[in-house]
Amino acid sequence: MKERTYLIDRLAAPLNRFIQQERSGGIVLGVCVVVAMLLANSPWAHDYFGFFEHKLGFRFDGRPYLEFDLHHWINDGLMAVFFFVVGLELKRELMPGGSLSSPRKALLPIIAAIGGMLVPACIYIMLNADGPGLRGWGIPMATDIAFALGVLYLLGNRVPASLKVFLTALAIVDDLGAVLVIAFFYTSDISLGLLLLGFCFIGLMYAGNHILGIRNLLFYAVLGIAGVWTAFLLSGVHATIAAVLAAFTIPSDVRINGNTLEHAMQPFTAFVVIPVFALANAGVSLAGVSLSTMFSPVTLGVGLGLFAGKLIGVVGSSLLAVSLGLAVFPQGMNLRNLFGLGFLAAIGFTMSIFITSLAFGDSPQGVEAKLGIFTASLSGGLIGYFLLRKRPVK
Repeated sequence: MKERTYLIDRLAAPLNRFIQQERSGGIVLGVCVVVAMLLANSPWAHDYFGFFEHKLGFRFDGRPYLEFDLHHWINDGLMAVFFFVVGLELKRELMPGGSLSSPRKALLPIIAAIGGMLVPACIYIMLNADGPGLRGWGIPMATDIAFALGVLYLLGNRVPASLKVFLTALAIVDDLGAVLVIAFFYTSDISLGLLLLGFCFIGLMYAGNHILGIRNLLFYAVLGIAGVWTAFLLSGVHATIAAVLAAFTIPSDVRINGNTLEHAMQPFTAFVVIPVFALANAGVSLAGVSLSTMFSPVTLGVGLGLFAGKLIGVVGSSLLAVSLGLAVFPQGMNLRNLFGLGFLAAIGFTMSIFITSLAFGDSPQGVEAKLGIFTASLSGGLIGYFLLRKRPVK
């Protein structure tokens, strides 16, 4: 007997197919960036910016607790979910069978990622060594893994699967580098007592996994959110670091499989967390933007750091590693493909905008940095796409 198909199933089927495609997250992110820019430069710009300034928190006996504006909750709260998934990805790739599980597999993307972080930072510092924008040196170091992979998956079988693995591993190492930069260089005054309390909760989660064998997801959720995340948030160390550390304590066996948890959270991250973050952070008002803004040291530092620095760093360090015999190219890699991946690594949207918010907040330098991010990311993405689509794989 043929199973009955309901109207809601027929209506939901196209949406489900869209969500399951690898490139869909990048498409949604791109749409949200465009919407944010349109709102920031529309007659509703005042309402758009004012909306994210509304306060949300708790009050007890008239005293506020954890009371922050919506912008802060998105960047420190909702983005913690994104970094939790990043932590799960890092853990998966470091485990046996992962792309970073052995020196032979990991060495080339690690070297490429390090080169792709150091060269952009050096370019930025050279252009901003004596100015007020020096604090933004970490902005061009980051690659947006969702956007870069989204562009790559648009190419389908024109790109060998090995190149997708290479870019994924490179972007994950890049994410780890960005997390470390945030932890050590973009934190406010640190409360050592609260930081120690956060690590105590991490210790409890680790013990629950490896000593007590606890496999109840609620146990890790309560300790991770009410314990680790809250303690880090109040300590001055950015709360997203707590999410990465908590992810490494999640068990990886059958009853609460870390890979399954990561897979289950991916749609929420790709279609809720990142789009909301883009809507809250990507809107840049172009009112008053002049040539001096477009060619300011911050704009040039970020733009050239991402566009030229990523290319030089990724391609140069990869060629050097292979020429010295430290690593070998994956199957299907050639010079054109390597340049294409180097340009895709210049897409810095999510992570670069996130670091911009930490470095500059709502200052004029923040606007300049975002202009550099948009220009470099768009240019790098387009050039990388056309380089890689030139010839289909036989």
